Amino acid sequence: MKGIAHFISGVAAASFFPWSIRAAQDGNPLYLVLGGAFGLLPDTMDFKFYRFFYPHEIYVDPDPRQPDPQQIADAIAEGMKRALREKKTIRVKLNTIRLGADFWRQYGIRFDAEKGEVSVAIGPVVNTGQVPIPGTLERERTASAALPCRIVQTYDAVTTVDIFDGPTFAFEPSGDNEVTIHFLPWHRHFTHSFTLAAAWALLGWAIWSWKAAVVIFLGYSIHILEDQLGFMGSNLFYPFTRKRRAGLHLMRSADALPNFATVWTACLLIFWNLVRYGENLLHRISCADLLIYGGILPLGAFYLLLRLARRWGGRVEDRDLDLSSEWGDPLIG
Repeated sequence: MKGIAHFISGVAAASFFPWSIRAAQDGNPLYLVLGGAFGLLPDTMDFKFYRFFYPHEIYVDPDPRQPDPQQIADAIAEGMKRALREKKTIRVKLNTIRLGADFWRQYGIRFDAEKGEVSVAIGPVVNTGQVPIPGTLERERTASAALPCRIVQTYDAVTTVDIFDGPTFAFEPSGDNEVTIHFLPWHRHFTHSFTLAAAWALLGWAIWSWKAAVVIFLGYSIHILEDQLGFMGSNLFYPFTRKRRAGLHLMRSADALPNFATVWTACLLIFWNLVRYGENLLHRISCADLLIYGGILPLGAFYLLLRLARRWGGRVEDRDLDLSSEWGDPLIG
C-alpha cells in the first residue's frame, strides 16, 4: 500500500485506546503521532536507508545513448549462471537510464519460465511522472537470452525500469538445476517483522510508558499485516525466519480501490473513536449511521466510478512484452 495508507492506519490503530484520545484532547498528541510514525517506519527504513547499503554482485548500467537490450538480457542470464556455479545467491542491480533532469529511457524485463528465457524491450522516453514522451519510441528494440536452468518466480514475470532507482533481483539456487528469483530482496526483509515491532515497542516503553509501547507495536504490526495482502509478503519473524512469507495476492500496492478504501476506513475509525472516547461533544452518531452513510455509500460510489472510468478508458491491447511496472501500473498505452 501507499505510504499515506500505512500512516493513517497507524493513527487509526492508536485511536482505539481511550488514553490516546484523551491525551490528544488535553493537548498531547503523542500516541496518535507514534501510531502514524511507526505505521510508516518499515518502508521508511527500507527505501530511505537499507537499500543504499544492500550489496550486489552484478551491476547492469545500460548506455544512455544507445541502450543494448542484449547486454541487459545477457547480464541477467550470467547472474543465474553464477548462482548455479558458485552455489550461492547472486544479486543483480538494474540501473535506470537517465537522459536529463526530467527524462528517462524506459525498458522492460520479462522472465518466461515456459520458454526458459529472459526478454528485454527498450521502451520510450518518459518524464519523472512516468508519462511517455510522444515520438520517442521510433522502433521497439528487443532481445532475449536463454536461461541456464529452471526458474521459480515469486513475483510478477514483467518488470519495468524507468525513473529514479532501478530494481534488484536475487537469484537463489533452490534445487537441482533450479533458481528462485526474488524481486527487491532488500524490501520487506528484517524491517517487516513482528520481532522488530516488539523491539521498537520495548524501546518506546523505556522512553515513554507501556501505553506508548502498545501503540508502537500495533502501528508497526498493522503495516506488516496490510503488506501481507499483496504479492511480495514479508519476513514475519526475523531473525527466527530468513525468508519472506508469500503474500495473499489479494491486491497490489498501487491499486486505487484498496488504498482509497483503507484511507477512508481509517478516517472513519478515527472519527468513531473520537465520538466514543471524546468528552463534551455537541453531537453523537450511531455506529449504524457511520457504517451506512460514512462507509458503504461512499465506498460503493467510488467503486462504481472506478468501473465506469475503466470502461470509458477502453481495454489495453495485450503486447508480446508487457511493459508494466513492478507495482502493476501500465506505463505504455
